[in-house]
Amino acid sequence: MDRNLALEFVRITEAAALACAPHMGRGNEKAADQAAVDAMRRAFDSVNVDGVVVIGEGERDEAPMLYIGESVGRKGPDAIPVDIALDPLEGTTICAKGTEGAISVIAAAERGNFLHAPDTYMQKIACGPEAAGAIDLELSATENIRAVAERLRKPVAHVTVTILDRPRHEKLIAEVRELGARIRLISDGDVSAGVATCWENTGIDLLMGTGGAPEGVITAAAMRCLGGDFQGRLVFRNDDERARAERMGVRDFDKIYRLNELVKGEALFSATGVTDGPLLRGVRTLTKGRVTTHSVVMRSQTGTIRRIEALHDLAKKPK
Repeated sequence: MDRNLALEFVRITEAAALACAPHMGRGNEKAADQAAVDAMRRAFDSVNVDGVVVIGEGERDEAPMLYIGESVGRKGPDAIPVDIALDPLEGTTICAKGTEGAISVIAAAERGNFLHAPDTYMQKIACGPEAAGAIDLELSATENIRAVAERLRKPVAHVTVTILDRPRHEKLIAEVRELGARIRLISDGDVSAGVATCWENTGIDLLMGTGGAPEGVITAAAMRCLGGDFQGRLVFRNDDERARAERMGVRDFDKIYRLNELVKGEALFSATGVTDGPLLRGVRTLTKGRVTTHSVVMRSQTGTIRRIEALHDLAKKPK
């Protein structure tokens, strides 16, 4: 992956974050998401890649832009062929309510190196580099937490697990509480929560539970860059989702996907905060039409992680 793409992709996630930030707390999820989608799609036109969206806003008949299979990028001389996994606004409800952890995010890999995940659920488990190799979806939550606690050399009572606050997780939450580990419940945004397991100062040791499959692949790309670990297993709600997965090449519906199966080869990950969260600070509005953004960009090839704070003058931004 060309290192110059890293900063180009930061500009794209910044554009999406800046576009949807004015909708923060206004209660309109669709308006916030559409603003991010429109801005991200426009920003791609200035980047010299030959990109194909493999994880995006949905299939072509469901999304007018940034749909699965859409070609993006300027495609000029020496354009780099890449597959793109993106979420212009990960946490639309978070943004609409003004709560914690909404981000704009892009992951990229060489052509054919992302799992083409259908828009269904995925059972997930993620941890940081210190516990990489200790987690396994074949094991119970209790066994996984104990294994991570041992790797981290801390008592189980000090292990913090992030779980989406959903009725489907009632048994998981009860099991974790019975064991005595700590839980941080989140309303949305499990990409941020998964990546945050790799940042020691977030206090998050594990991500567990079932969330969106596309977001799982995006999280896995970040884990490739950070040295963390991730496993996922697709969870289908109906026969239509199974049929869609089969059309995308899925043959084993019960397969547990390891990190190197979700993201093969080298990867790049870029995210910009929309609202404050465990991973990034959100867009801040200053005086005189200026705003600040906080982004992170990572490359697995070098292990380089850059945190970028930018000051933007909206009067000089292209319309």
